[in-house]
Amino acid sequence: MVKEIKRKSGRKADEMRPISAKVGIIPNADGSAMYKSGETIAIAAVYGPKKMHPQHSQNPAKGTLRCTYSMLSFSVTDRIRPGPNRRSTEISKIIEWALDPVVMLDNYPNMVVDVHIHMTQADAGTRCAGINAAAMALAHAGIPMKNMVSSIAAGKLDKTVVLDLDKYEDSDFEEGEGSTDIPMSFTDDGKLTHIQVDGYISKEQLKQAIEMAKKASGKIYEVQEKALKEIEK
Repeated sequence: MVKEIKRKSGRKADEMRPISAKVGIIPNADGSAMYKSGETIAIAAVYGPKKMHPQHSQNPAKGTLRCTYSMLSFSVTDRIRPGPNRRSTEISKIIEWALDPVVMLDNYPNMVVDVHIHMTQADAGTRCAGINAAAMALAHAGIPMKNMVSSIAAGKLDKTVVLDLDKYEDSDFEEGEGSTDIPMSFTDDGKLTHIQVDGYISKEQLKQAIEMAKKASGKIYEVQEKALKEIEK
């Protein structure tokens, strides 16, 4: 058996960072939410459904989900240049793909639902936090959804499968084989809507990582559901 690696944070291999969520934080949005995981904070705001412009982008069969992800310049220690870049464009599409299977847009032909996701603090896991905030904001906006979506990353540190890598583990960890990061998204009934693999992992360990993330997504769903119920009171 491989000895379990010691994590700098002191967390166990299958232990998430502390998480919290709040809904209805932006009064002028149709729906909004905040999701926090450790030191990573995502805020999402939903506007729509509204008429799609330009007109040539309209889909007469169904509405369009359009997500925009951005990291605010002060979200990391080294200030980043504001505005879209290749990474933010990629993650925007990933968030759309993760949410698209559950968002019911058939009743909104030629219309668009805009979801703006802003990272106010970043300590790894930003796309997962963004997906979680966006899913809650869509529900808060009253957009019909088949299921809630919950996202979490698992991965591998050297030879140990772990849950929810932080910035040190994702970027600076150098022991043995290094780190592998696997962001995943699940519906509340356990269906996978999104998975990425950044690094190397065996087939057996990938199965272990998926099961670990699936179990954790259930805990995230409980936090999301609680936040949505609190706003209804």
